[in-house]
Parts: sequence; structure tokens; C-alpha cells
Amino acid sequence: MKLLLASLSIVIFLAACTQQETNQVQADLPVDKTSVAAGTGNSVSMKGGALPLAGSGAVEVGKPLPSALVSSLDLQSVEIGESKGKIRIISVVPSLDTPTCDVQTHALSEDHDGLDQQIELVSVSMDLPFAQARFAKEAKIDNVTFLSDYKYRQFGNNNGLLIEPLALLARAVIVTDAQNIVRYLQVVPEVTALPDMPAAMQAARNLL
Repeated sequence: MKLLLASLSIVIFLAACTQQETNQVQADLPVDKTSVAAGTGNSVSMKGGALPLAGSGAVEVGKPLPSALVSSLDLQSVEIGESKGKIRIISVVPSLDTPTCDVQTHALSEDHDGLDQQIELVSVSMDLPFAQARFAKEAKIDNVTFLSDYKYRQFGNNNGLLIEPLALLARAVIVTDAQNIVRYLQVVPEVTALPDMPAAMQAARNLL
């Protein structure tokens, strides 16, 4: 029964995100400026239905971004907990193959007024690296580092951002400073809404 409900939820989620063309969705999508806490015991929602978050840890402002192995586009393992001295905006999306996530990723890539020359822009999802590479090519995005949590699921688990019923990541935006300390965090309460990307951009700009 749980497996059936999870499968139905995925179908509903994808259908909700693919009913319209991307430009129409962008005009209609609400922007949520609130946030919920990450980690087990908390939840996000989809069209009002609660989706519990799971994880062995939880990302928090003022603390280091938890260590986690993720996969790069060339299938190499990358430790996302190593900032390498860079300020980062980490955009977390459930699936790039939905217009909502498409809009969020384009906003990360394009709506930053030159920030990409000073900081690193990162997108994390459960999408396979092959799908991420295809998305980046078709969207003509070359200033974002795409990382996948498909193999280890450590990012979702260690940050408390795993939507357990769907095996997808919650929609979130994280800003880390050059020492990998989380300085801004928004976990979007409603997964069909966009995050407040301008606020995340400003948080990153304040760290320069």
C-alpha cells in the first residue's frame, strides 16, 4: 500500500509540473518566502498533502554544510562538504524534468546580476547525471555545477532533505560561505512553489 501511494504521489507530482509550458508555469507559479526546518520529524507539502522529511542529520544556518558524496556529470564522486574556499548558492530541486524545477534552475543560472563570476552556482537533484547533462545542454546552461544524489543519497539523508515517500529531494536553497558554513537556508514548505531566489542571491552577495 505504501509503495502504491508513493507511486501515485510521483505521478501526481509530475503531472502537476508538466501541465503547462515552462513560460506559462513561470507566470503562474507562486513564490514562497517562508521556510520549514529540515530533518526527520518535519515535513513539506504538495497541494496540501504532507510529505515527511527524513535523514540522519539536518542542515542548519550557522553550522557547516554536512558532508555528503554526490556524483558529478562525469560520474565522479564529489564531496559537497568541501567548499574549496568558494561562496556557493546550492539550489536543490526534486527533478529537473519538471517546469517548476526548470524555472528555479534558470533563475539560479541567469538572475544573479553577475554573481556567477564571484561565487559557485550548484544544482543538486536525484536526477541521473545523464539527465542533468542533457538538461544543461538543452537549456544552454554552462555556469552551474550539476551534482546528483542518485547513487549514495547522502546529500538528502545527511541534510534531512529527503522526501521519504517519493525518494526525491525537497525544494530548497542553501548559501554557504567560503568556510562551508551555511549562512542562508530556505526549505520551501510547498514543493510546487518556487523558492525566494532573490533573497538567496542577496545573502550570497552579502558574503562578498
